[in-house]
Amino acid sequence: MPKPVPLPRLASVPPADPPYDERDGGPVTYGALALAPATLPAPPVSYPYGRPGGSLTDERRLRGLGQALAEILAGRRPPETVAGRLTERAYRELVRAGKMIDTERPPLTGLPHVQRPVDGVIEMCLLVNCGPRSRVLAVRLERQGMQWLVTDFETA
Repeated sequence: MPKPVPLPRLASVPPADPPYDERDGGPVTYGALALAPATLPAPPVSYPYGRPGGSLTDERRLRGLGQALAEILAGRRPPETVAGRLTERAYRELVRAGKMIDTERPPLTGLPHVQRPVDGVIEMCLLVNCGPRSRVLAVRLERQGMQWLVTDFETA
């Protein structure tokens, strides 16, 4: 039986990249967008879709809402399950829309891309994986009192 050949050992390995530090004059970015705010946002709080004053939204809950809407549009969940999260007009549109997403398996939403165009408004866009063909779901939420309600949605 042949013996394995020993591999040469390197004495020291140089670092792959130099260390980066935002204090060295480089731009401070949050996430992947260079146009994002210059300061890092506060950690998420327990409000369903962000504090009324405008702090960071809880993307996990927004994704859950988008997932529920995608399941309704795929015919896998009754619309009554989210009736309390939609305005009357948006709920009527959801019921009238019926099954808009044709899929053999349950849809799976990705992370939401969230925008706050004005105070009290959240707009998000989610990629809905439906198997061979993915869809996009856009949702607009508005604060009404202390509650966030879906006022409009669109899918393509």
